[in-house]
Amino acid sequence: MYPTEIVQPMKEELTDSGFSEMLTPDEVNSQLEQKGTTLVMINSVCGCSAGSARPGVLMAVANGKKRPDHLTTSFAGYDLDAVRALREKLLPYPPSSPSIALFKDGELVHMIERHQIEGRPAQMIAHNLIAAFDQYC
Repeated sequence: MYPTEIVQPMKEELTDSGFSEMLTPDEVNSQLEQKGTTLVMINSVCGCSAGSARPGVLMAVANGKKRPDHLTTSFAGYDLDAVRALREKLLPYPPSSPSIALFKDGELVHMIERHQIEGRPAQMIAHNLIAAFDQYC
């Protein structure tokens, strides 16, 4: 597990922008069972998370004409039980962090895996998400 002093600023980058944390399996289940759309950012300490995933998610939420009803996050390697429960909801996609998922009425409708984040600029991630918001939100 990562030390809190390393993880906390990376968590706050999202929570300071309105994302709620899912810290337990029960929180994951209750959040994803809500009506409407839920954006889930599986946060991580890796460079692609800081370089494109978190900034891309924040860009999409700030600039999309439509946006999800609920903004949520869990941190891989730190919120262990919550991420394990979340990854069950993301099947058949393999575990991937960072990753970004959009749920509608509890159903996974859009997924961006780590291999789709690595080496891509934040703007490309944002455009991908904005298109998903336009379609599902």
